[in-house]
Amino acid sequence: MKTKIIHFFKLVFPSSRTELTVFLFFFICYGILGTYIALNYRIIFDSRIPWDAYFSFDNKAIVMSGGSFERHPLSYYFFNWIRETALFMSGGKMDANFRLILAWFSNTAISLCMIQIFKYLKNIIGLPLKISLLILLFFGFFSTNIILSFTPENFTYTLLLLSVYNYYTAIKLKKNGKIAGSAMVLAGVSIGGLTITNLVKVFIPVAFEKDLFKRRKKFANAVFRVALTTACFVFLYLFRIDFKYQNIFSKTNQQYEKFSNVESIPDWDMILSFFFGGNILFPSFMISDKHNMKGFDFKGLLMEPYSSVFSYIFTVTILALICWSYFKNFKNKLVQILMISFLVDIVIHCIMRFGLHTSYIYGGHFVFVYPLLLGWLFYAYRKQTGIMTFLTVFTGILFFFLAVSNTLRMSDFFWFLNTYYQ
Repeated sequence: MKTKIIHFFKLVFPSSRTELTVFLFFFICYGILGTYIALNYRIIFDSRIPWDAYFSFDNKAIVMSGGSFERHPLSYYFFNWIRETALFMSGGKMDANFRLILAWFSNTAISLCMIQIFKYLKNIIGLPLKISLLILLFFGFFSTNIILSFTPENFTYTLLLLSVYNYYTAIKLKKNGKIAGSAMVLAGVSIGGLTITNLVKVFIPVAFEKDLFKRRKKFANAVFRVALTTACFVFLYLFRIDFKYQNIFSKTNQQYEKFSNVESIPDWDMILSFFFGGNILFPSFMISDKHNMKGFDFKGLLMEPYSSVFSYIFTVTILALICWSYFKNFKNKLVQILMISFLVDIVIHCIMRFGLHTSYIYGGHFVFVYPLLLGWLFYAYRKQTGIMTFLTVFTGILFFFLAVSNTLRMSDFFWFLNTYYQ
């Protein structure tokens, strides 16, 4: 047990000086941003505003209840702990200190996510340090990471948990090992508990265990692990709702109807501007009038489709690199796991259209795939100096464009805060 605990801490937390330096860099940078927002503005948590203050996040509702049980079945327990800890540290008041603690919880989660991506690039793919740091900096400026670094939301912690699990399974599969049943149960309950649709991602790596479909004993063991994880999750889910399972179907249908029938923007534009692009490169923003259904009116900030041709070019370029990496590494089972996981979200949001009009908020479910597939692209050409140089320079150009553009958009965000949330 002691050994497993030590391995767990080495897995999740920095385990070398380089990793600690990387962690502290993002921890400080994101921390400065979150601290300034928490202490000077009330947007991170305002007891009068349950949802949609910025980019359709449900900060207050999530902190107080964990979100709706049909989509976030077990997050109630997790956010109870988050909320009570923050209240204890703020002296029982939901004030600036309360917001600050919530922001630093989020900052810690996203900074630890950065470490997972760095470890994957360095230890699994085996990229040189300079290339790993370039990709990591590029990832660090993604709009999803910037926003989630101070936002108390399910997506914040889902991004961390999925990154940890993908790194853990990559270690196991690279050594031709199997994914431990205890790890699957823990991942299923935590990842699926925060967002139910992510439960299937816990099972994807199992299908790539060595000789799984050639040996009956290994296959039976895999089936047992999947069944055990599912049973534990289902039991805890039903326990959470007092075994009134009928509510699951009625509520799920209501949510699907509510979030999948928006026709104001063409689907192709929402897919490019929001799902694929908005999680990386901020589009422009628009202000909308909101109310909390209890007599309080407030302003909300939403993302618009891209208005610049350069934004579309940037997004298409990123997709081209991802597709290039996938086809170049098609026989690599770790790449297949990443892409299949990504396809789960593509099906849910782009094909089934669930939440497509606000799909920029769902980046926590899949945005980690981008830097990892980009890393695998570098790996595929590790012995070809010319292409490696091209990819390095090209990634540097993309990083510069992303950093400048998202910094400018964040200045618009601060204008919104100064105008409406001081």
